[in-house]
Amino acid sequence: MRTDRRAAATVGIAVAAVVTGAMVTVPAAEAQPGGAVAAAQGSCPAARAKVDRLEGRITPNACAFMERQIAFGELPTGAPPAPGEVGHPRVRAYLDIFDPDATLWEAGSLPQRGHTAIGASITNSLRLVPSLAYRGTDVVADGSTVMFGQWNEVTLKGHRVAYPQIARNVLGDDGRTIQARRYYDRAVLFQDTLPQDAPAPLFAGVADSDRSPARGNPARFRVGEIPGRLAAWNAQDTATLLARFTGARLSGPGLDRPLVTEAGKRAYLERLFSTADLQLKAGQSAVGETTTYVEWHGTASVRDGEQTRTVPFGIVERFGADREWELTFDTLPLIADQNEIGTLFQKLAS
Repeated sequence: MRTDRRAAATVGIAVAAVVTGAMVTVPAAEAQPGGAVAAAQGSCPAARAKVDRLEGRITPNACAFMERQIAFGELPTGAPPAPGEVGHPRVRAYLDIFDPDATLWEAGSLPQRGHTAIGASITNSLRLVPSLAYRGTDVVADGSTVMFGQWNEVTLKGHRVAYPQIARNVLGDDGRTIQARRYYDRAVLFQDTLPQDAPAPLFAGVADSDRSPARGNPARFRVGEIPGRLAAWNAQDTATLLARFTGARLSGPGLDRPLVTEAGKRAYLERLFSTADLQLKAGQSAVGETTTYVEWHGTASVRDGEQTRTVPFGIVERFGADREWELTFDTLPLIADQNEIGTLFQKLAS
């Protein structure tokens, strides 16, 4: 059976680290339209040839990062590393992306800091999914911030699973990642591979009731809008979130195809908000010629009956060409607690 869920997300690859103090910056590309962006059009040709779309203010360190990121995704899969095998070619290539003191975060996870922790995490992940490979999709560089969209493919228990991921990276001068966050939906890993044990999908039943799209052609999102949009996310203000993108097609975890009606998009956001209270901060943003990425990170307080548990959580919004509005986040910690998640991964590995 084949699973191609463009709104789902990743392998819990490299269970990661909570990072602190991300700043919102107004990119030079937006302050000076056509200047830095136009000058970058011919830059980083090796990376540009390997991704679907590359936009933004592409500095030498951003180019060096993208080349390392692509190199890891293209390495032959082969045999998985042995436990603790830091000399494995794929483990070495993965660690080459990171500064020795880097932090790496994924939703619902504890912090991972430095090569030892990050190396152990990717080793465990490659032992679970030695077939992991990916290609770059929508990539936007904004100086020392890179939002690297990618399409991952793995084989689990004989099932091909494919899913999108956003790798958000803040870079040092040498192009190695200082601070990374990974956004994807791990729940997709279990839907076909462990059908008897997988928790019910968060967005089951959410769809357009008809296919008559709302009219509208939203203007390009500007980073000056970030404070107001952050307030809308934290207030669970569905009306404000939707009004800014009337006419856009919403893609997100759990959707087999984009939602085009206001009713469908409203039902999607209301399902999320009825499950968890979000306490988010603005993270990084990256602006390209047609695409803008905005990151929100913090916690989600999930209601489990009479109990409430709070988990690290984050969302990346992508506003793209031709009325694209895409959300990337992990539904797994919203539908399963940490013990349940651990059990699911143990069954997946058995």
